[in-house]
Amino acid sequence: MGFLNTLFHQNPVWLWFLAAAITGAVPVLLWFGKGVLVRRLGALAERTKTDIDDFVVDLLDRTKLLFLILLGIYAGSLALDLPAIADRVIKTLMLLSFLLQVGYWGSAVITFWINRVVKRRLEQDPTAVSTIHAFGILGKIGLWAILILLALDNVGVKITSLIAGLGIGGVAIALAVQNILGDLFASLSIVFDKPFVIGDFIIVGDLLGTVERIGLKTTRVRSLSGEQLIFSNKDLLQSRIRNYKRMFERRVVFTVGVTYDTPYEKLEAIPKMIREIIEAQGNTRFDRSHFSAYGESSLSFETVYYVLVPDYNAYMDIQQAINLAIYRRFEDEAIEFAFPTRTIHLASQASAGPTPSPTRADPGNPA
Repeated sequence: MGFLNTLFHQNPVWLWFLAAAITGAVPVLLWFGKGVLVRRLGALAERTKTDIDDFVVDLLDRTKLLFLILLGIYAGSLALDLPAIADRVIKTLMLLSFLLQVGYWGSAVITFWINRVVKRRLEQDPTAVSTIHAFGILGKIGLWAILILLALDNVGVKITSLIAGLGIGGVAIALAVQNILGDLFASLSIVFDKPFVIGDFIIVGDLLGTVERIGLKTTRVRSLSGEQLIFSNKDLLQSRIRNYKRMFERRVVFTVGVTYDTPYEKLEAIPKMIREIIEAQGNTRFDRSHFSAYGESSLSFETVYYVLVPDYNAYMDIQQAINLAIYRRFEDEAIEFAFPTRTIHLASQASAGPTPSPTRADPGNPA
């Protein structure tokens, strides 16, 4: 027993053995307990519909062995009377490992929140998904930045001057990456203002297609010919965007021309014929039909109607049905469609009188 009571660095030997036992037992027991909890809670989580237990399992699984080892060292050091510098080093390492572990746990919390919100918003507003992921990334960056500043403050770094320096550096970096930041804020504007969402058919200048993805810097559009068009978010918001998915109804104007020898009674009846044909179609609203102009080779009738659904294929089906019905009705009424013609009038020589023949001199009777 005399050896165990021998002082070693101001502590009995038996106390060093006790500290070593605590240092080894704490991480082993905690690591073993963590494994048991993860397995049992994981099996339980598979049988439940809620995602809270999945989150708890993920949180436990992110607990690092390094944190548990340093926790054991710190617990063991509490049993000893250590020099001030050794005690400060152990406490600093413990605090740094704790901040690191908080970073892992905080990232898990943010990831859980992101996944939960995405599941809830994916069907309602697909556009918001990109923004939610962006906020998740910014949240993780902010979390780790705060933890790093706390860690530096605890190791003796004066973070006040550091933050001031980072502020000046941040301005310089912002100027250097202003185009990227412009696209990032444009992405947020697209998400909150919603000029278009994923699945909308848009026209930007002379380019058109369906929106596939709205990212932090670019928006991807699938064109009708199959290729993918990539727009910068900043340039996209500065352009004139025509969103056909938001169309409630489509205004259609078309012209029909008939020949000049069409009788007056039939000319007068044509607007009524066209109105009956349009009103016989589904999803249409007739507006007007008029004898609008005397053309070079036709008498023109202008018609306006509305298709009450935004689908382009539905519009083309309706227009085709109207064109066929007009053709059949004009055929039944013996009304001829006009096409470019030119009439050439030739003057006959008989009507112009005989052409005088030239006088020839008689060689035997000179003039």
